[in-house]
Amino acid sequence: MAEARAHGFVYASKKRPGSDDADGGEDAMVVAKKQMISGPVAGVWEDPAAALAGARHEFGEHGGVNMSIEASATFTVMEPETMRRMFTGELGPDRDFFIYSRHFNPTVLNLGRQMAALEGTEAAYCTASGMSAISSVLMQLCSSGGHIVASQALYGGTHALLTHFLPRACNITTTFVDIRDHAEVAAAVVQGRTKVLYFESVSNPTLTVADTPELCRLAHDKGVTVVVDNTFAPMVLSPARLGADVVVHSISKFISGGADIIAGAVCGPAKLVNSMMDLHQGALMLLGPTMNAKVAFELSERIPHLALRMKEHCNRALTFATRLKKMGLKVVYPGLEDHPDHVLLKSMANKDYGYGGIMCVDMETEERANRLMHHLQNVTQFGFMAVSLGYYETLMSCSGSSTSSEMSEEEQTLAGISPGLVRMSVGYIGTLEQRWGQLEKAIARMGEFGLLKKN
Repeated sequence: MAEARAHGFVYASKKRPGSDDADGGEDAMVVAKKQMISGPVAGVWEDPAAALAGARHEFGEHGGVNMSIEASATFTVMEPETMRRMFTGELGPDRDFFIYSRHFNPTVLNLGRQMAALEGTEAAYCTASGMSAISSVLMQLCSSGGHIVASQALYGGTHALLTHFLPRACNITTTFVDIRDHAEVAAAVVQGRTKVLYFESVSNPTLTVADTPELCRLAHDKGVTVVVDNTFAPMVLSPARLGADVVVHSISKFISGGADIIAGAVCGPAKLVNSMMDLHQGALMLLGPTMNAKVAFELSERIPHLALRMKEHCNRALTFATRLKKMGLKVVYPGLEDHPDHVLLKSMANKDYGYGGIMCVDMETEERANRLMHHLQNVTQFGFMAVSLGYYETLMSCSGSSTSSEMSEEEQTLAGISPGLVRMSVGYIGTLEQRWGQLEKAIARMGEFGLLKKN
């Protein structure tokens, strides 16, 4: 049977011929010629777009340029003895043996290969949502009595998981820190108890940039595993290249790009990913946040143009942020030279991908934030009032009363979330000048009503 090793797993080229234990022969060799098997050399980082282009391309069952969808929930075997060997772990997806799609599915595994290439990790596994990826990783790495050190600037759902659910359900506690204060991070680590340092590469919604190399050095010196949420910065940052052990994503956002799919991913060492799929102890296997094969197929067709989309998201975000700042507004965007993390982000970022597709305008009060969003959506048609990000249209929300509402007022203050902070996921539809005109007109309307407070 022809095989290709890719990012920590060995994937069979095609459905095994004949008997379960067949080695292949001539037929398998013919199949192998259709695979275009290649990939990045282990330990050598490539530009993420180059790494994606070098990952194995999966052809369809009948030679289609796109892979086939393996929509089966369960899989047959040729001999009764094979099933026993599959359940003992002797035979598995590395040799093209599949049991049940909650465990491993060929189409979902292919998407995992793409995510591993994108993030430069050994392996990846894709899940039903970003939160399922985050919660599964943390429960795999931490046992009852375990401890996590996490940034106080996090997505509200993650903050709620760490603050409320994990302590109650799993006896796992978290100490929240200012991720920029490395002395505070180090002091929060409890020797022998702290298992994970968790932060977002670019924080939601404050756009704080974490010094990933230094934080990884600090954590590893203390025997702590580093988990980084890179949802805000795919292509822009590569946390695993910078030292992170595990990278998680809400694929629902920039990677999907269509605001029509909920999905997540865990990217990291093959040993960890395999342990998470263990029949007896695996968090992903036993909690069951399974990605549907049809969803995996949809996403696998979008990842190849992620680089093009991210470049335009970032280009427009930088352009609009620069112009708004010149107009005197309080703008938060790490691409601006006066952002406290601008130099840091520039030193870590992958070349030519910009500084991210999210910018914030701080209107200081919720009332002014809501009025601005009203004008932007209902008067000038600049974008939509909606949560999430990475869509081709601009999406806007007042974070304090929406995606960060799980946090108390005190927690929001500690995280640096102003009551009037408007988070904008900058879209790329229409021309740049067309969209700027709509944004500028809404700002002018705010000024006419005396609602525009400038620096």
